[in-house]
Amino acid sequence: MSSSGIRLVLASVLAAAAACTTVCAPAFAQQQQMLRVYMDQARVLKLDRPVSKVIVGNAKVADATVADAKTIVLTGRSFGSTNLVLLDADGNAILDQSILVSIDEANTVRVFRQTERTVLSCTPNCEQHSDTTAAAGASAGATGP
Repeated sequence: MSSSGIRLVLASVLAAAAACTTVCAPAFAQQQQMLRVYMDQARVLKLDRPVSKVIVGNAKVADATVADAKTIVLTGRSFGSTNLVLLDADGNAILDQSILVSIDEANTVRVFRQTERTVLSCTPNCEQHSDTTAAAGASAGATGP
């Protein structure tokens, strides 16, 4: 390959890398800014100043409890995403954070049977993972006499 051909390939690779940096970086940064909480587990948030008001975008997805003026306990309730806003006594935002609630996949097994999916938590024995969406769908589909 000639030196001009090598330069052309190198220029193409650099242009593709630059394009990926401008397109991929915001998506990566957004993913990094999400606070991950596992379903049915708590996460402690320590603050540098006292909180006066706690706002959760969707209380069905996550719950926030004030342990003390500088400590918030965030609990994942169901799968999904929401946001958490913490305000001080003057109404200034201490934190405005996106939250992703998911299961801890480290010790899980998925069993697929045609269109049905079962998630088993295997710590130390395998048991079916609680699935709030399936229970909600079953109760919504049930009709009385």
